[in-house]
Amino acid sequence: MKEACSGAALFEDRDFPTADSSLFSDSSTPIARLHGEITWQRPQDICQSPALFPTNTDLAHAKQGLLGDCWFLCACTFLLQNQHLLNKVLPPGQPQWGSSRYRGSFQFLFWQHGHWTEVTIDDRLPCMNSSLCFSCCHSPSAFWVALLEKAYAKLRGSYEQLWAGQVSEALVDLTGGVAERWNLMGFGLKKEERRVEQDSDKVIRKKLDLNLLCCVKEECALSCATHNTPIGLGELDQHHALTVMEWLDLKKVSGSEARLLRIRNPWGRCCWAGAWTWSGVGWSSLDPVCTAELQARTAEGEFWLDEAEFTSQFDDITVGYPISKDGHLKSVYTGTLLTHNHQLASRWIKGYSAGGSRNTSSYSSNPKFWLKVCEGGEVLVSLLQHRKHRNGEKYAQTAFEDSSNTKHQHYQAIALHMWKVEKKRFNLSRLLNKPPCASTQCHSYEREVVLCGQLGPGYYLLIPSTYQPGAEAHFLIRVFSSSPTSLSALKSPAPSLRLTADGEWETSYFRGSWVKGRTAGGSRNFQSYWQNPCFPFSVCDEPALTSGVSVRITLHQSRPDTDLHPIGFHVYKVLQSESEQTGAKDEDPVASCTPHCYSQDISLACPLPPGSYTIVPSTYQPDCSANFTISLARRIHRKVVKSQETLGRAIHEVSHISVMKT
Repeated sequence: MKEACSGAALFEDRDFPTADSSLFSDSSTPIARLHGEITWQRPQDICQSPALFPTNTDLAHAKQGLLGDCWFLCACTFLLQNQHLLNKVLPPGQPQWGSSRYRGSFQFLFWQHGHWTEVTIDDRLPCMNSSLCFSCCHSPSAFWVALLEKAYAKLRGSYEQLWAGQVSEALVDLTGGVAERWNLMGFGLKKEERRVEQDSDKVIRKKLDLNLLCCVKEECALSCATHNTPIGLGELDQHHALTVMEWLDLKKVSGSEARLLRIRNPWGRCCWAGAWTWSGVGWSSLDPVCTAELQARTAEGEFWLDEAEFTSQFDDITVGYPISKDGHLKSVYTGTLLTHNHQLASRWIKGYSAGGSRNTSSYSSNPKFWLKVCEGGEVLVSLLQHRKHRNGEKYAQTAFEDSSNTKHQHYQAIALHMWKVEKKRFNLSRLLNKPPCASTQCHSYEREVVLCGQLGPGYYLLIPSTYQPGAEAHFLIRVFSSSPTSLSALKSPAPSLRLTADGEWETSYFRGSWVKGRTAGGSRNFQSYWQNPCFPFSVCDEPALTSGVSVRITLHQSRPDTDLHPIGFHVYKVLQSESEQTGAKDEDPVASCTPHCYSQDISLACPLPPGSYTIVPSTYQPDCSANFTISLARRIHRKVVKSQETLGRAIHEVSHISVMKT
């Protein structure tokens, strides 16, 4: 990245400022009580000799602060155990405190929608009483956790957006791999009921058998979650995630076998009150030498428990697939390296390709993909949907919850079905009447669902679906295999763009280009930012529109999925008394769709009071050329009549675009 500052000046990130907008989204979580109490300080103002990592690696582990992001910190522990993955997220060699090259900025990489997205932050961190108030390391002079947490908060939109989540999502974002959630308790429906419900929207996860993981137990990420207050975890309230550091099969003095698991609590203190506490009765069943050795392994915040306690006290476990130093995924079932991989992006579009579940007559309209298996072997297929982000939505939720609270917030209920076909020409309706050779069973309100197994050579038809017909979302199909495969989409005619989302919205389209050396100014961290095209618009002055979402903006870049630029946009208020350019240039944006993402489409829905505005779309780096389209939907007071007159007016708006020039 180019330097965003000159001389000895320290970088200040304008896209994620030291303001309430970076801390809170709608103040619906417990950290809302911190309004006005948080200050921002750089590490050199917090301690005398800051560093990214401590010399004692045991003190590099994360310790949770006032933010409810235990799910994210569990994934951070996996990074600390795998240096090659940590180096991907936090590229080594960045200037640190005390270096003449230090400028107060750090770069991180997160995997988003099939690409690694760079997120640059300054190192001003939220504090209370001159101490970090959110996550930190056990060493008070190490700051890699606090900086990574800030970068992830910027990626999500604010620190408050990190309150409650799934370990599986954080693992995928930090590794680019695959993670699954498995049940420890309450397997769900019986086999007979499951057949009846196979296309329902119930969440039914596989029941865990730890023996399945024996071949990768030293390499995979393991995290356990509790949804209720366990008997042994007396200090814990409900909804908490912890990390499984290791598990061992041992011989007791009696000759019987015991399986012990070492657990780390992100709080950084021991909270276990079971048989395997420091002076618990469980240790008397082991040889004293073995007991001493195992107890010596426990660091601050860690404890041991046996498998019976583990399966009875926790509700589910997240399994993150190992990733080799060469970047290959490893099967958690067999330990086989999946050295071949493909991915394709697509979307479900209402009225076109959002066909719903197999219970509906429109199922066949869902997107379809060819999977060709050239040689028999193990194949993993993942369906990963994009998270829905909406400004102003209520984010308060409990971590690790099932579908009761999350199903209409961030994700659609999704499933993936696969059929074996003899050749590429076949009767679709006849094929779909047959049972699939593999499926993810019920539709789940998960970001990602996974199929994994041995497949013979041949062609396979993949159909991803949402449970409800008409449910829209972007998604990514990924295939990992031990032998050569190919993945392609069945071509369908492109849908026509609808001018209105419904009867209360009016949509305009603007086309523009980023041209190297002219209008490709890059993000706000570059002085050339205002060379980017600018698109003025207005929000009408009607009392009925002064609250709620009034504008929906979508930016689409016209580039193939394999060659995308990271894109974003800002919305500025334009003062009527000034020129559009000057009025916007001197003000902070009133709404933003950042950080820049490697995606064909990014969207923002927000409430804007009546007035004049301008949209400034940009790539992250300057001089990245591409054509783009902006869709601007504005809520109107009266119903829009779909007529030739409306169509002509919208097309006229497309062909008359005002571009600010510097």
